[in-house]
Amino acid sequence: MYPSRRFLNLKEKTRLTYEDYSALPDEKRYELIEGDLYMVPAPDFYHQIISRNIEFLLWDFVKNNDLGIVVDAPVDVLLSPEDVLQPDILFISNERRHIITEKNVAGAPDLVIEILSPSTQERDKLVKRNIYACYGVKEYWIVDPLTKSIEVMTLSREGVKLYGIFLKEDTLTSPLIDGLSIPLHEVFE
Repeated sequence: MYPSRRFLNLKEKTRLTYEDYSALPDEKRYELIEGDLYMVPAPDFYHQIISRNIEFLLWDFVKNNDLGIVVDAPVDVLLSPEDVLQPDILFISNERRHIITEKNVAGAPDLVIEILSPSTQERDKLVKRNIYACYGVKEYWIVDPLTKSIEVMTLSREGVKLYGIFLKEDTLTSPLIDGLSIPLHEVFE
């Protein structure tokens, strides 16, 4: 299937919506930020190892405590018609399962985890952090494979607050998920 003619000249349209985004071919991963389309390059091998390790450790705790659901990319998180992101990993509590639809997550997950790569670092650290906060993501982790660290940020009435920076030799805890304890040497193997 070919994209409709309207995608042959994107310059004519300044802002895309989820409807436009949904009509794109499925061969590549995209994100829509404030109506601008960004292709998301395939992650490198170490990124995928880190992603798998975090997902498995988080999923094990969430499942054993019947707290909700954990999924990894690619899944569309529809925050608005002009903001559609694909976080590396996300957690949705049982209380918020209603935001899960057949096609996407229609609303803010409780926790979003982004793993930095050279091509997405600035966007993940600044732009996406602000977008997630704007739409009510309660906790945001930024995983840095180079420094082998994870920044945990929380959303409060005052805005985004740094909860902590955890290094490879530390054990990560979460203010959102009570009792969660992840030894980071198991993440950055």
